[in-house]
Amino acid sequence: MRDFDYKKSLGQNFLKDKNVIDKIVGAPDIKENSLVIEIGPGAGALSIELVKKFDKVLLYEIDTRLKDILDDKLKEYNNYEILFDDFLNRDVLKDIEKYDYNNLYIVANLPYYVTTPIIMKVIKEKLPINEMVIMIQKEVADRFNATPGNKEYGQITVLLQYFFEISKVCNVSKNCFIPKPKVDSSVIRMKRRDNLLYLKAFNYFEKLVRDSFRFKRKNIKNNLSDYDLEIINRVLLKYGFDINSRSEELSYEIFVDISNELSDKKM
Repeated sequence: MRDFDYKKSLGQNFLKDKNVIDKIVGAPDIKENSLVIEIGPGAGALSIELVKKFDKVLLYEIDTRLKDILDDKLKEYNNYEILFDDFLNRDVLKDIEKYDYNNLYIVANLPYYVTTPIIMKVIKEKLPINEMVIMIQKEVADRFNATPGNKEYGQITVLLQYFFEISKVCNVSKNCFIPKPKVDSSVIRMKRRDNLLYLKAFNYFEKLVRDSFRFKRKNIKNNLSDYDLEIINRVLLKYGFDINSRSEELSYEIFVDISNELSDKKM
């Protein structure tokens, strides 16, 4: 791939380290009759291992220049399909309708600039994902995997941890890519929770969480001054907090409880 014209606008940093690839492919709990989606396969270094491990593989690649490279890399296999289109613009539920599968995964080295939009698409379009194992920017991975009280803990942490159990698989040096990016990466595993906490209105929950982290250094009383602070304080007291606490101290379970209590009144 020395002569390939890598496009920065597409976030093209191709993974070359076989040890890292093995860790990625070994991370998900692969069950029988599995379909895996890879977003941005690039030159196919990860794809070739996915077709060996999974029953069916669906690849989304935005760069049609990679067609011949991927076809050559995967020529010995017949359990894959490549869609040369933007994952974010696809009706993915429709794309996977034709597949007979029991378990669905996403395993990918995601372009940094679309990491959060891709994950939010999975959530909002209710893709029936068992697990996601993704390589993303280390700073973003630390945010996704943060615990309450950690400075990285924020709005996106709460939203994602409602849906997924998130753990770090490994850190990845910038030297493991061609071309070399400016930042290090991490591989994280996001396993969908078997029993989601009851949530009366996700859109309301999402807005509440967003507003709770509106001003990083402000307490809940200031950030949620437009909400019913009496109800919020009553819920917080159950967990040993109050409206003078900061949002980064609260677990996603507490936000769910507050959201349900508030949306009850709203409805």
